[in-house]
Amino acid sequence: MLGPLALLGMMLTGCSAPRVVTPTLVLPVPMQVSYQSELGIARLGQMLSAPGLTPEQRAELFFQRGVVFDRVGLRAMARLDFNRALRERPDFADAYNLNGVYLTQNQEFDEAYEAFDSALELAPDYVYANLNRGIALYYGGRPELATRDLKVFLDEEPTDPYRLLWWYLALEKVDLAMAQERLAEHRRLYGTDEWAWDIVDVYLGTLTPEALLARISEQSEDNQELAEMLCEAYFYLAKQAQRNEQPEQAEVYLKLALSTNIYDFVEHRYALLELDLIGQQARLKR
Repeated sequence: MLGPLALLGMMLTGCSAPRVVTPTLVLPVPMQVSYQSELGIARLGQMLSAPGLTPEQRAELFFQRGVVFDRVGLRAMARLDFNRALRERPDFADAYNLNGVYLTQNQEFDEAYEAFDSALELAPDYVYANLNRGIALYYGGRPELATRDLKVFLDEEPTDPYRLLWWYLALEKVDLAMAQERLAEHRRLYGTDEWAWDIVDVYLGTLTPEALLARISEQSEDNQELAEMLCEAYFYLAKQAQRNEQPEQAEVYLKLALSTNIYDFVEHRYALLELDLIGQQARLKR
């Protein structure tokens, strides 16, 4: 684990000149594919070749292998397995949900909405489909609809700061002043000493990003925990930088989130999409 003053703030972005972003950054060693994950992929492949499997069993094995592929960043292989699972079992809500996540990342929003709708038709109480449909609606430019799904997800566990942050990100697109007010109220009612509430405090202006990063460095017990915490923190710091009209800083934070290699975290998934959107906007300005 690196110390709290791990890197003075100069990061290369592509082939452009270095840009100063912040006086203090914390970096983990990027996570590598574990032996257990590699072994899991091999074992699931062997199980899938066994004779006499029912469609339900094959669907479950394809789904489980897809989850492992997703965890190690092999997203094309994961999506292929989720689609295979749905061919074997067309009523597989979990597979619809994760397939919808990939469609969102590919900016195929209409197809993503259909996938999440299918998941919720099959499992009406499946709130993670509400989360993911809300995120798809957010990136699809429909923030008012996104707030509804994300509020459903938040109401299931109001003490979860990540649920609050996603609801806030959609709500600020509708009404920034109201979003700030609701964020402060929710923090007062449900906030705890959990470190992730520090991200909320950064959004509220009562804590600096440097203090947030220092706490992460001091509190994380090993490199994996450090990488996971930083993946989350850098993504939300990037979103705040975007709101504050600091696009270069946002871009650096997004790249820092991606550098952790925590592939299956929602923040890692959408850091990549955010960078794709930044690239598209830059090309339009040329």
